[in-house]
Amino acid sequence: MAIMKIRHIDIADTENLRALMQQVEAESNFMLYESGERDISIERQKTMIESIQDQENAAIFLADLDGDLVGYLIAVGGKAKRTKHSVYLVIGILADFRSKKIGTKLFQALEVWAQEKDIHRLELTVVTGNEAGLGLYKKAGFEVEGTKRDSLLIDGEYVDEYYMAKLL
Repeated sequence: MAIMKIRHIDIADTENLRALMQQVEAESNFMLYESGERDISIERQKTMIESIQDQENAAIFLADLDGDLVGYLIAVGGKAKRTKHSVYLVIGILADFRSKKIGTKLFQALEVWAQEKDIHRLELTVVTGNEAGLGLYKKAGFEVEGTKRDSLLIDGEYVDEYYMAKLL
């Protein structure tokens, strides 16, 4: 039986994370970047990972299924003294692995880490039509704080995003 492990990223995951992010963007119409829009070099990806690892209030969590990455959750903390208590989140899960509690497990790992780091606010944005994402975030305790009108242009249509947050 396959074993799902939620873990922090390691620099050795650079290429696999890059491939995972590209696949998630190709499979979902709700990510910020369209399929193939950003071509991140291995070196830039490595630099991004190192930068997050060096930041006290930032982390990358991976959903690792027997050595294969199937999901990620990136938490980027505020850099100013007044925003260090807050992290902005980006999550991505491969289509074949959605609705299998992976998102829930990623958020649980995030919260343990956040409490250890004295993080008080978790925030993210989600396309209002992304019902699966909205369901996951609400289940994890996030609340809608507002609507970003015409926030993204997807397939020639302007779409709104919800600004969501959870206070710890």
